[in-house]
Amino acid sequence: MKGYARIAAAIPAAAVADVTANRERTLTLWREADMGCANVVVFPELGLSGYSIRDLCMNTTLLDACEDSLSQLIEAGESFEPVAIVGLPLRFNHGLYNCAALIHHGKLLGVVPKAYLPNYREFEEARWFRSGFDLPPGATITVGKHKAPFGLDLLFNSSLPELMLGVEVCEDNWVQVPPSSFQVSAGASVICNLSASNFTIGKAELRRLLARSTSDRGKCAYVYVAAGPGESSTDVSFDADAFICENGNVLVESHRFQRTGQLIVQDIDLELLAFERRSTGTFGDCARENQRPMRTIDFKSTVPQGMVRHVSRTPFLPRDPATLANRCWEMFEIQSNALATRMAAIGKPKLVLGVSGGLDSSHAALVAAAALDLRGQPRTDLLCVTLPGFGTSDGTRDNAEALSHALGASFSQVSISDASRTVLEAIKHPATQNVDTVEQLIEQLRTHPELGDVTLENVQARLRTLLLMTMANQNGGLVVGTGDLSEKALGWSTYAGDHIAMYDVNAGVPKTLIQFVIRWVANERASTWSDSESLRTTLFAILDTPISPELLPASAEGQISQLTEEKIGPYELHDFFLYHFVRHGARPSRILDLARVAFNESQYNDETLKKWLSVFIKRFFTHQFKRSCTADGPKVGNVALSPRGDWRMPSDAKPDTWLEDIANWHASPTVAKDSGGRPLY
Repeated sequence: MKGYARIAAAIPAAAVADVTANRERTLTLWREADMGCANVVVFPELGLSGYSIRDLCMNTTLLDACEDSLSQLIEAGESFEPVAIVGLPLRFNHGLYNCAALIHHGKLLGVVPKAYLPNYREFEEARWFRSGFDLPPGATITVGKHKAPFGLDLLFNSSLPELMLGVEVCEDNWVQVPPSSFQVSAGASVICNLSASNFTIGKAELRRLLARSTSDRGKCAYVYVAAGPGESSTDVSFDADAFICENGNVLVESHRFQRTGQLIVQDIDLELLAFERRSTGTFGDCARENQRPMRTIDFKSTVPQGMVRHVSRTPFLPRDPATLANRCWEMFEIQSNALATRMAAIGKPKLVLGVSGGLDSSHAALVAAAALDLRGQPRTDLLCVTLPGFGTSDGTRDNAEALSHALGASFSQVSISDASRTVLEAIKHPATQNVDTVEQLIEQLRTHPELGDVTLENVQARLRTLLLMTMANQNGGLVVGTGDLSEKALGWSTYAGDHIAMYDVNAGVPKTLIQFVIRWVANERASTWSDSESLRTTLFAILDTPISPELLPASAEGQISQLTEEKIGPYELHDFFLYHFVRHGARPSRILDLARVAFNESQYNDETLKKWLSVFIKRFFTHQFKRSCTADGPKVGNVALSPRGDWRMPSDAKPDTWLEDIANWHASPTVAKDSGGRPLY
């Protein structure tokens, strides 16, 4: 897919000092990587000779065999697509070097020596090898009939935009200033580490810590390959560990201790990495201060077809249940502590909250209760107010009251129906013609639903805010906002109505995550609160309630007439669009490509995806004016839309270019439409 590079890590079974066997096993996995349309495949350190040969690495017979095998690999892989990065010992100027050789399309592109030679505890590499720092500037090396650049100053630049390879060898990434620091500063987007790395308890976690840190700080991918089975067990053991990181995350891993060869493959998002570097200004600042002269070797690559990568339908939600639970805890603590800090700045304010019985206000009520606990104030200082209007259903109203009582909060009800009818009547709204009571108005709206326009809807939202603000003044309180991140992205709020509050606790939480946080509170936190069983029962009832603004009357049978997702689209899609648009700066056609991988055709066909992404883009652009004057609220995750923090955008920007990209999109025939987010390789 455009904007991606397919990277493979290969772990052949090692044969100590059997160069012929190692060469053939290398060739087999290289051929497999080629069949998988990989652009790069990385092999272990000293893979052609075996890492654990010790003093045999000085032997002329073995060194001749390694150089001959490298020449044979160069010729045998002439038609292969992937650049192969192979480890072997090479002689140069009376010295021996632990090297990574890059071969592609019948050429030796370049050779990178190991910079830092471990000579402590079980390691003794300085006994045999010289450091790459000993090489003269601009060095070249000849292997058979192949001559190539040789040194620590090499980068390998692909014809694929943003794909540039840097190479480290094992220990190089264990020092405090690894070579990759200078490689990423010079533009490398994928760092390849050929390692042997014998295994000791806990070392796998440390490897990942180092690689994740490098990929996060370097805004790059990091490919790590350790030695496979077959290395000598005289004094140490090897675990066939390999993994690929991107931007701080491990994407794919080998099966450690597997005794046969392995190949792991992953598509690296080059456009994402380029966006991360552009949007993180300090990356460029640090790159400027850490420049070293580099030689660049060009090679050609083809765009990989299809997608070898998990694309989550819910990018705001971690896949691992334990991680998700921890994120819910962190999010709840951020929100409740932020609100407690704002309360401390005021004094001891009461918290005024409009509760509807829906997800957002229920979540805000839980946060408010926790904030009061943090401040040592009684729960009765939470003034929960339900404000039924023309469309309020009995079920949501009952849930709002049950939640308030279960939390130990103060509860009151103030109907806005009469006041709304009065305002509509004052402006001569057609819905109020020949109507004298609220009941008659509701019946007229059921008979003539076309009268239920935006004016009629918004007057209710604004009156609710007016009443909440007035009650806050009366009680020395602070109005807690309930609108979530998804609603702010879509502008799904009434300007000067539910759009505004005195503190917006949900402003950083997307709709798809709010449901999980409420469920987490019900399962993990509610048991420590008073009336826990009632609270749990109510929270699960709220989770089962359809999402609706309830601004238009329900049917005579009590059926909710407005379903938000029928009006503006599924929140799971909008949160998917929001994440990739804001977090990764993705173009709409790329978002659609990713959505086509993540969601089955039976869920959303191509036209449905285009329809709802068009709605998202239009609403995101045209409702910026609401975000430009939104209330204070805590940033929670890595996507936020506060105009004082993460997102600054003119309110009159035009979405035409983005909409045109959507209109011109057609799903790639090589991207499976029923992958359901599973890897396709």
